[in-house]
Amino acid sequence: MDLKSEILDMGKRALTAARVLATLSTGQKNTVLMAMADGLDANASDILDANKKDISAAEEAGLGPAMVDRLRLDTPRLRAVAEGIRKVAELPDPVGETIADWTRPNGMRIQQQRVPIGVIGIIYESRPNVPSDAAVLCLKAGNATILRGGKVAIHSNRAIANALQESGQREGLPEGAIQLVSSTDRESVRHMAEMDQYLD
Repeated sequence: MDLKSEILDMGKRALTAARVLATLSTGQKNTVLMAMADGLDANASDILDANKKDISAAEEAGLGPAMVDRLRLDTPRLRAVAEGIRKVAELPDPVGETIADWTRPNGMRIQQQRVPIGVIGIIYESRPNVPSDAAVLCLKAGNATILRGGKVAIHSNRAIANALQESGQREGLPEGAIQLVSSTDRESVRHMAEMDQYLD
């Protein structure tokens, strides 16, 4: 499968997942989020091993100490990422919140409410906490996520995204709700930007 087809397929799966996510209750979403946090803790060893590969490659490529440190995960940092998910679970659910309410002169009442967007594509660089931060905030608002990170964090990104999806799926997260683009080629950015042209 070529890269364009792969990303289009991801978009279709995310769209299917988004339709399910939009129907989840606050309690269901919070249960999924807590499972995802537990999943990071349970998969800490695999995630840290994956991060070591990224660190090694970054050092071999000559990245500066500040860039390497930004990329580095250790047990306290990974625990902080998991704790961040739990804090998101405690936040109020934005879906269904009324942000404006008025009555027209003819007596018609109009309300403006927050609703899920559907599928959100996020392109980011090397911080390995971003897959978690981005995906869980999108999930809280009822959205599926397609993530595309930088090359230097590809192993960490993959391990974290997989842990989030797999652990969340055991508590009702639909398949395809959190996906990571496998390629870090520049063309992947263009295909993500064009994805909405091809999805129903």
